[in-house]
Amino acid sequence: MTDIRVRIAPSPTGPLHFGTARTALFNFLFARHTGGTFILRLEDTDQARSTEAHELDIIDGLHWLGIRWDEGPAVGDEPERGDYGPYRQMQRMARYTEAAARLLAEDKAYHCYCSPEELDAERRRQEAAHQASRYNGRCANLSKAERAVFEAEGRKPVLRFRIPPDRKIAFDDIVRGHVEIDTSALGGDLVIVRSDGAPVFHFTVAVDDAAMAISHVIRGEDHLSNTPKHILLFEAMGAEIPQFGHLPLILNADRTKMSKRKSQTAVAAYRAQGFIPEGFVNYLALLGWSTGTEEEVISQADLVEKFDLSKVNSSGAIFDRERLEWLNGQWIRRLSADDLIERLRPFMEIELAAGRIDWLPSDAEMRALLPVVQERLPTLAAVGDLIGFLFIRDLDPDTALIVPKRWDTATTTTALAAARETIAETGKATWDAHEIEAPLRRLVEDRGWKAGDLFMAIRVAVTGRTATPPLFDTMVALGYERTLARLDRAIEKLEAVAAAQ
Repeated sequence: MTDIRVRIAPSPTGPLHFGTARTALFNFLFARHTGGTFILRLEDTDQARSTEAHELDIIDGLHWLGIRWDEGPAVGDEPERGDYGPYRQMQRMARYTEAAARLLAEDKAYHCYCSPEELDAERRRQEAAHQASRYNGRCANLSKAERAVFEAEGRKPVLRFRIPPDRKIAFDDIVRGHVEIDTSALGGDLVIVRSDGAPVFHFTVAVDDAAMAISHVIRGEDHLSNTPKHILLFEAMGAEIPQFGHLPLILNADRTKMSKRKSQTAVAAYRAQGFIPEGFVNYLALLGWSTGTEEEVISQADLVEKFDLSKVNSSGAIFDRERLEWLNGQWIRRLSADDLIERLRPFMEIELAAGRIDWLPSDAEMRALLPVVQERLPTLAAVGDLIGFLFIRDLDPDTALIVPKRWDTATTTTALAAARETIAETGKATWDAHEIEAPLRRLVEDRGWKAGDLFMAIRVAVTGRTATPPLFDTMVALGYERTLARLDRAIEKLEAVAAAQ
């Protein structure tokens, strides 16, 4: 093969998976780096679980990641593109039927009439004898008369592909190096068409990859054991065998396989949490691959330029949420003011709809806050926790949070009253972070308090939270009148608590 053609073939039986997104990205980067063709093929033969909603989620997720295909199915208003279609498997059923008939005619496949009960009994017998589970070949050489007896009984056969015994299937994996797997480990002759006429995954993927002239199959390590079966099918069909590259599994911190039971796997969920595509793609690319340098913040254009499939690590890639957030934050810092405001708006709308803020800030209000916000956002969704308190009319702070650990209610009330007086006097002349901070630090020294205690009490009093942007910048953003009003409210609440004791 001289033309590089790669594909991503998701099944619309669930939302776009984190691992599928990484595989799609590596295929996309490889195609763009080499000047090849990137193909989207939808494996929708599981009609019981495939849904239009899942298909739309996959398409939308790939678009969000900036992954565009050169060939693929019609989607929305976009027509089908490419000369090797159709690109949905359900529209290719006639091709599978034709390929299966050819294998049957050439005696490379045969009808198997074994019932599920018979197969299960044989499995149990093998387990009792401590033998590996495999099909015993009972129907591999039936006579015409024997087949007629089974058909007279009403048995609906499956079609099995003949797996040659005692053969080693060897191939050079781009990621894992030389691989050899003995056919004795493949479980015997392979079902390629079910009794209801539905083709199975191993068969459809080989037929499609051959028909679409796929040059490189880049997929997850969990498919490594399937590769010998696919190679045998390629050989049986007289098709050229593509090169294979099996990507390392994505693992949780405890080195178990990343799954929805232990971690968030849907790409849409990360998008909803405020990750941006620039940061997410950057992180995905570094899950099992690196530039070979200390460089970490890499644009998609640079990823295309630098990507080398042979540099993919064969060992498992550990998912690290903190690193993902760090990279995401780095890309948020690089956004222009207008772009960031535009991306933050939907998350502020969510805060408003949830009742966590009382009004939606204007673009001008958001722009004034960017110097404080942009450097501190790990995700866009964190904006509510960071500045939401500014857009609440009647703050009702928790008195238990207002009182520092080393103080009691009386000391905190006295301290806040003194701070309120100091702030009120300062604000008459100017309302600047430095001008607010200096007299409050003098107050701390004069009273013999610890600055952390007073500043935490003030922070909770004016924001309702223990963690915010820098306190004095926060007070400037809140404004002179609102800062005093919130201090008054906190003092009143503390006095009420003291009176009730």
